[in-house]
Amino acid sequence: MPLRPGRCYRKFSGPAYTRKEYIPGVPMPKISKFTMGDPNKDYDYEVSLVLTQVGQIRHNALEASRVIAHKTMSTRVGNETDFFMTVNKYPHHVIRENKMMAFAGADRLQDGMRLSFGKPIGTAVRVYTQGEVLMKFYVKKQHLTFAREAFDIASKKLPLRTRVEVKPLK
Repeated sequence: MPLRPGRCYRKFSGPAYTRKEYIPGVPMPKISKFTMGDPNKDYDYEVSLVLTQVGQIRHNALEASRVIAHKTMSTRVGNETDFFMTVNKYPHHVIRENKMMAFAGADRLQDGMRLSFGKPIGTAVRVYTQGEVLMKFYVKKQHLTFAREAFDIASKKLPLRTRVEVKPLK
């Protein structure tokens, strides 16, 4: 099986680090929209991108998968008002990194592991159980294959394994 991207921050241990009022310098999540399309239409199917692995997803991977799913769907369907897309997870967990200098002579300029709590570099979504829904499309019957294809493409941007589930609404 080929390796998935994003191996550095995929696994987690310990409690979530989420109290942003006590953390100086937390960068904003890159994800900009959580709902796209027309929520008021009468749709036939709900297509879900379900996570089948426990781990965490960085905010830039979540935004990349959202953008490619939305772009694929809007180019295939042709009109953005013919579907509705939601992102169900928000990146709350703050990721820290202990930056080290990695050039010649750096051994005399850094403290190494002393006080290595780390500085915030981004946020992530934590997935604690298998079967959690990451994103959903609500589509008409004629756009069902396009929604599946959009989520297949979007799942390649994520570090965790996923599956696509289809549920009829009527």
